[in-house]
Amino acid sequence: MADLDWNLIRSFIAVAETGSLSAAARRLTASQPTLGRHVAELEQALGVVLFRRGRRGYELTEQGIALFERARAVGHAANAFARLAAGATEQVAGSVRIAASEVVSAYVLPPIMARLGLEEPAIEVEIVASNQVENLLRRDADIAVRMVAPAQQDLVARKIADLPLVACAARSYLDRRGRPEKPEDMFAHDVIGYDRAGEIIQVSAALGFNVDRHAFRFRTDNQIVYWEAIRAGNGIGFSQRALAGRDPLVETILPELALPTLPMWLAMHRDVRTSARVRRVADFLFAELKRYAAV
Repeated sequence: MADLDWNLIRSFIAVAETGSLSAAARRLTASQPTLGRHVAELEQALGVVLFRRGRRGYELTEQGIALFERARAVGHAANAFARLAAGATEQVAGSVRIAASEVVSAYVLPPIMARLGLEEPAIEVEIVASNQVENLLRRDADIAVRMVAPAQQDLVARKIADLPLVACAARSYLDRRGRPEKPEDMFAHDVIGYDRAGEIIQVSAALGFNVDRHAFRFRTDNQIVYWEAIRAGNGIGFSQRALAGRDPLVETILPELALPTLPMWLAMHRDVRTSARVRRVADFLFAELKRYAAV
C-alpha cells in the first residue's frame, strides 16, 4: 500500500472524472488497455471495487467515491509540485507570443515591450496583430489581449479594465471647422466611420442619430487606418480615451456623449501558467495595461 504507483492513481482519477476508459485515454494520451489494467491493479492493491462497469461506462462505487476525493487531493498536490519545480528551474528567457488587436499592437504594446526589454532582456517577444480572436487552445499565441471576455474553459483570464471611448478629432481639423458644442452638432461635421462594420451606426442610433454609412465622408474597417484618419484631420471619430489622451495632435470633444466602454481582458491557456517567462510577461503586461487604461 505504501508503494502504490502514482500512475495507477492518476489513471483512477482520469477514469473517475471522464466516466470511460476511452475519454480517460484521450486525456492522458494513453491506451485503453493500459488504463483498464491500471484500474484493476489499483483495485487489487486496495482490496476494493472502485467502479461499476456497464453500458453507461465506469461509475464510481461508494468506496470509489470515498477514495476519489483523497486521490484528487493527491493529484492536486502532485501538479503543484510539478509547477513549483518548473518555475524554480526554468530561466526567464525565450520567446513569448502575444496576440492583440491592430490598434493595441501598433500603438499600445510597443512602448510597453520596450520597458519589458529593459527589465528582461533575455525574453523575445512576438506580436500577432489581428482583430480575430486568436485561438489560445491551438497555441496560436501564449498570451492574448482581447476586447471580449474569453469563453473557453481551458483559459485563464483576467479583466484589465473597461476602456472608456470618446469622440475626438485632430486639433488641426477643429481649428479649421470649429469645435462642436453639443452632441447634435456632430453630424454637421465630417464624421469618420466604418465601411462594412455597423458598430458606429448602432451607437449613433442609441444616441438618437439615425444615420447610414453615407453619413461618413471617410470610411474604413481597418483600425489603424481609422486612427490615422483622425490624426490627419479627416473629421470627428471615436477612440479609446487613453489613446486619444496621450496624442498631442488629437483633442477629445463632447465629453457628455454617453459612449459604451470597451472591455479589455488578458488571457492565456492554463497549461502555460507554469512557464516562468510567460507568467512574467503576463504579469508585466497586466500591470502596464492597467496603467494605460487609467489615463
